[in-house]
Amino acid sequence: MSLFLGLPQWSHPAWPGQLLGVGAKPAEHLAHYARVFNTVEGNTTFYASPPPETVRRWADAVPAHFRFSFKFPKEISHQSDLVDADKQVTDFIRLLTPLHDKLGLLKLQLPARFGPSGLPRLTEFFNRLPTQFRYALEVRHPDFFAKGEAERSLNRMLMEKGINRIMLDSRALFSVPATTAAMIDAQGKKPRLPVHLLATASAPVVRLIGLPDPAANRPFLPGWLPHWRQWLAEGKDLYLFIHTADNAQSPELARQITRLLGQEMAPWPGENDRARQGVLRF
Repeated sequence: MSLFLGLPQWSHPAWPGQLLGVGAKPAEHLAHYARVFNTVEGNTTFYASPPPETVRRWADAVPAHFRFSFKFPKEISHQSDLVDADKQVTDFIRLLTPLHDKLGLLKLQLPARFGPSGLPRLTEFFNRLPTQFRYALEVRHPDFFAKGEAERSLNRMLMEKGINRIMLDSRALFSVPATTAAMIDAQGKKPRLPVHLLATASAPVVRLIGLPDPAANRPFLPGWLPHWRQWLAEGKDLYLFIHTADNAQSPELARQITRLLGQEMAPWPGENDRARQGVLRF
């Protein structure tokens, strides 16, 4: 069993001097991030495919135990609607070749318009994927959260094929009015859907979208703990991806979660730098 804890990105303007080292160059951010976290969502591939040389640099920047969890490009999930996507899938997986031994999950995020009528197409898409990788699916159509036949059919298919259904929890984000630009933007973009608790395969995935104040998220976390502990006790690999409105505070929220799980994070490179400079005293 393994706990994989990470954020949706490895670089943020607010993190140097905290999660990242003081004065760290952008090319060093991934290596600094990987000293603390052992996975990352890798949302960048949803929007654009990186050059091959960039993929090789990513592979060299992280230790052997680190796991990338990249999203399939939007050309596959949103623009083609999973139709005639074999070449795009092959090209994407081939691009990631330097990272094949460091891939945690390949994630397919479907648009809200993709509903129950698309299940046969989704099933065929999964049937055609290479079997040596782990996959996770995020759906957003309301019928897949209504506890009816559409949701049962989806879950049955995922369990049969060993595909992990991503569990999204945005309750904290929508628990207060949006009063800042970051909150307005996040509430406008992030889905507001019921939380479901079901591990359909061997690597359950939870995406938590919290408030900018890490302490304000505390009421939404304890209910998860028995499920996380159970999945780990069952020998599953648990992936937790921690967001906040603009992700500036997501490292601190992740640290809060590790403490709830009775663990402690590795020292943050930026905090060590600041301590050596006399800015922080421990």
